Amino acid sequence: MQLFTHETCLRHDPGPGHPESPARLRAVLQALDQDRFASLDRVEAPRATREQLLRVHTAAHIDRILDILPASGTVRLDEDTLMSPASAEAGLRAAGALVAAVDAVMRGSATRAFCAVRPPGHHATPDQAMGFCLFNNVAVAAAHAIAAHGLKRVAIADFDVHHGNGTQDIFHKDPRVLFVSSHESPLYPGTGSAEERGAGNIVNAPLSPGEGSYEFRALWNDALLPRLHAFKPQLVLVSAGFDAHRDDPLSNLRLQAEDYAWITERLLDLAHAHAGGRLVSTLEGGYDLAALAASASAHVGALLD
Repeated sequence: MQLFTHETCLRHDPGPGHPESPARLRAVLQALDQDRFASLDRVEAPRATREQLLRVHTAAHIDRILDILPASGTVRLDEDTLMSPASAEAGLRAAGALVAAVDAVMRGSATRAFCAVRPPGHHATPDQAMGFCLFNNVAVAAAHAIAAHGLKRVAIADFDVHHGNGTQDIFHKDPRVLFVSSHESPLYPGTGSAEERGAGNIVNAPLSPGEGSYEFRALWNDALLPRLHAFKPQLVLVSAGFDAHRDDPLSNLRLQAEDYAWITERLLDLAHAHAGGRLVSTLEGGYDLAALAASASAHVGALLD
């Protein structure tokens, strides 16, 4: 199994007190720097190319992000999304990690990969950075799998506590991509109702504030996993947000680290049944450092096992 990351992802700094801080990635990398993860093949993430980004983003959006190079401090894109001097490079490396991971699993140098990168991606729409996200990393990966490897069925499973509105927006008319999401509702960004179905390729399963392990597992078993298996994906992509954890300050669900191991095992079963075991996961949310470290460890541990 391969682990993709890049040191520049630690230098993207939205500023003091911002929840999407470099400490998040540092906590994940420290958690994965243990004996049980010694077999991980650690790979430096390349930059995404303009061609790869253009498959899901407008040229104007790409230019806007890449042209913001503050000498110091931050530039605010919206209420929550800020850029520092290293942010554009970090965004390219985060998206590039997903592309390289897809290439690795499609070419057989790995069957599974985890991308420990930031900024996260699943809120970024074709033409807008939002929700801490600059480029939509998992969407870039799905589009690359279709364009470069000829896949006809790519599944994206998103268990971040916030709905992946950007991913849904990018693929809502593309039946080659099945997007399934569990998330808390009501909560930012306010999308993700069960009535949002796209071209029949969008499956949203909201959870109510206060719900926890039982409801989360039942929802995936009864609603989301059956749709994923019926789709028979040739590649499984995962937006792995760990902010539904009971200790996370930005949500009201009550998951525990063991729930992330459980859903990872179910998604691995999906990948083995239909995709030759091919699965690529990427870090999205998670804002309590101890909970994030424990949850990411459970997730990657399940991927290794």
